[in-house]
Amino acid sequence: MSPFLMSIVQPLLHYSLHLLFPGLIAWLFFRPQWKKAWLIMLATMLVDLDHLLADPLFDPNRCSIGFHPLHSYLAIMIYIGMTFFSPLRIVAIGLLFHMVTDYQDCCWMWR
Repeated sequence: MSPFLMSIVQPLLHYSLHLLFPGLIAWLFFRPQWKKAWLIMLATMLVDLDHLLADPLFDPNRCSIGFHPLHSYLAIMIYIGMTFFSPLRIVAIGLLFHMVTDYQDCCWMWR
């Protein structure tokens, strides 16, 4: 894929996965309360506040997974554990899907 096309596709895919795909997950798996579930999953993007602790704040060649505290492997294991508790399940799924989306960016970077 050309660098120009990649510069268009990657952010489009990234933000679609962060904003739209959680709505699909909510609609498929939490249909009676899908709007509430989608909003909760969107709220899990607050996990990116840990990026404010980084220096430099933004590095296009840095993978978030394993670098930022709330994107650490320990945090991801906690998010997996949260799926076993019904009141936390929607939050956990939102956080885990966020990690998958960020990992996808790492894969693009390593290409």
